[in-house]
Amino acid sequence: MTDGTRQQTARAEAVRAPGQSTGELLCRYPVISFAVLAYGLSWLGWTPYVLSQHGLGLVQIRFPEILGDGQLAGLLPGAYIGPLLSAYLVTRAVDGPAGVRRWGRRLVRWRAGWPWYVFALLGIPLLLAVGTLPLPGAAASLTWPSLSAVLVYFPMLVIQMLTTGIAEEPGWRDFALPRIQRSHGPVLGGTVILGIVWSGWHLPLFLTDWAAAYPSDALTLVLFTLVGIVLSLLITWVFNHTNEGLPLAMLIHASNNNFLSVVWPALFPDLEPSRNILWASLIGYGALSLVLLTVTRGRLGYPRIAERPDQGTHGRTVQM
Repeated sequence: MTDGTRQQTARAEAVRAPGQSTGELLCRYPVISFAVLAYGLSWLGWTPYVLSQHGLGLVQIRFPEILGDGQLAGLLPGAYIGPLLSAYLVTRAVDGPAGVRRWGRRLVRWRAGWPWYVFALLGIPLLLAVGTLPLPGAAASLTWPSLSAVLVYFPMLVIQMLTTGIAEEPGWRDFALPRIQRSHGPVLGGTVILGIVWSGWHLPLFLTDWAAAYPSDALTLVLFTLVGIVLSLLITWVFNHTNEGLPLAMLIHASNNNFLSVVWPALFPDLEPSRNILWASLIGYGALSLVLLTVTRGRLGYPRIAERPDQGTHGRTVQM
């Protein structure tokens, strides 16, 4: 290469470098980029809710009432523009339109064995109910839920799928989980790291009436994070066994939230929710997590080794 050619190449690279730097950073650190963007967008979107009378009380903002409450209207903007939008933007930048199509296909991958749906719809509530029983006064408080709680359960589950499920899981599980498992494995990556990041994303909400049932102290945050970790383990296990189908991850998340908000108070009417729902979640999910870690030897159904052409680097077909 002549000196003139070297100088031309250097000038060309210098011109391209500023435009490439962001893209190269995203390609090199896609999960970190996604997490930073998800935190930033969500926390920005939640700022009015945190500052309002629903939070710190610094400003008066009237949120439209949804289901008779303004809380949901305050929560949804930050939820939707966080993990969901961040996953789309980083996928588009890193993998291009083909990557966006792969990402989107997992969103509608409903085909899975019926036992997995039984686990999501009935197993999750059962784990939470059984996990509550060891708590002081729980057994004496146990009663049949009211008819109204039963009747609204499935309509509210649909709402949870369209809000919590759609807003969060295309980011945490569809985007981040396949990548982080590949780098750090299903337990450290798909469970501990992702569970901590997922839990930490909720932090500003502890300044609002979203967390009104929880005591405002460090133990609450620790328990909330531990619950995020053990619930992540269950979702990772199901995700890996169902061809990376996102709907089941969404359904588990929605089933958890829906049971705790609709049925749990009716099932244990004499128990204060406060930290009891956190302890119940930790006991129920933690017990099953220990069994799964032992039975699967920490693999949680990962890896599916053989790569499929239509799924790029994320698809695997050989189950362990």
